[in-house]
Amino acid sequence: MQKLQQQTIQTTEIATAKTHTITDKKQIAPQITQIDVIAPDIATKAKAGQFAILKVHENSERIPLTLVTWNNKNGTITLIFQEVGFSTKELGKLNIGDAILNIAGPLGKPSEIKGYGKVAVVCGGVGTAAAYPIAKALKETGNTVISVVGARNQELLVLEPEMQAVSNEFYITTDDGSKGHKGFVSDVLKTLIDKNYGFDAVYAIGPPIMMKVIADVTRPYKIKTIVSLNPIMVDGMGMCGACRVTVGGQTKFACVDGPEFDAHQVDFKELIQRLKSYVTEEKSALQTHRHEGGKCRCQNQ
Repeated sequence: MQKLQQQTIQTTEIATAKTHTITDKKQIAPQITQIDVIAPDIATKAKAGQFAILKVHENSERIPLTLVTWNNKNGTITLIFQEVGFSTKELGKLNIGDAILNIAGPLGKPSEIKGYGKVAVVCGGVGTAAAYPIAKALKETGNTVISVVGARNQELLVLEPEMQAVSNEFYITTDDGSKGHKGFVSDVLKTLIDKNYGFDAVYAIGPPIMMKVIADVTRPYKIKTIVSLNPIMVDGMGMCGACRVTVGGQTKFACVDGPEFDAHQVDFKELIQRLKSYVTEEKSALQTHRHEGGKCRCQNQ
C-alpha cells in the first residue's frame, strides 16, 4: 500500500483560522480521504449518527457526509469520504489551509444510544466511518460491543484501530481473504448468532446491498436491526424530497426522519433502484472532471 500522505496545521493556528478551513488532511486508504475542518457550531452540537452537508464552492453540488468525530475544544469536525465521483474528487483536491464554502449541520436524528446489552456493529467500506461514532457511544453507555468490519481487500479497511478500541470483540472480513475472514460481514454475523451470542440489537452501515443482507440474516431471529441509509440527498432539511425512502409502507425522508431506520421495514429494492437514477449524469460529470484536469467547467462560464 502506498505511503499515507498527511498534512497538519498546528493547534495554535486553529484558533485564528477561518471557519470551514481544512486543518488536517490524510489519505487513509486508496481514494479514501480524511479531513478535519473548523466548524465550531457543528462540533458543539454533534451527536453520533448525524451528518453534515457541504459545498466546496458556489457552483458545487451539495455533499452529505457523516460526522466521524468532533472536537469541542478546537471546534473541528472530522469527515471521511471516498473520491469516486465529480464532487468528492473536487473536495479531495482541497488542501490544508483551503476553506470549504459552507457546511450545514449537524443534520438528521441522532442514533438512539441506550443500554441495549449486547450489540453487534456491522459495517463495510466507508460505512465504517459512520459506524465508529455509534460504536463508541454504545460502548461508553455500557453496552458490550461486537464489531464486524469488512472491505473488498486489506488496503480498503479504514479506522481499524479506532473500531477495535471501542469493541469488546472485533472481527475483520475481506472479500479476497487478504485479512481476516475471507467472505462477507454477514457470514461472520450469522456465525456469531448461531453460536448463541444473544444480540439485543444490530447496527448495520455500509452499501445498501450489504445492509439488506444483514436485515435478511437477523429477521428470522427477530433481532432489533438498525440501518443508516444513504439515499440521494440535496437540501438535507426535508424540503426537496430527493432522499425519500419507503419504510413500513410509508414514505420517509432520510434527512429528517432518519438516517437510521428499522432494517426489517426498509424497502431496499426501491432504495437501490433510486440510487441508480443519475448514473449516466454522474459518469458524464466525472469524464468532464478528468478531461479538464479536475477543474469545474461551470467556473469558466
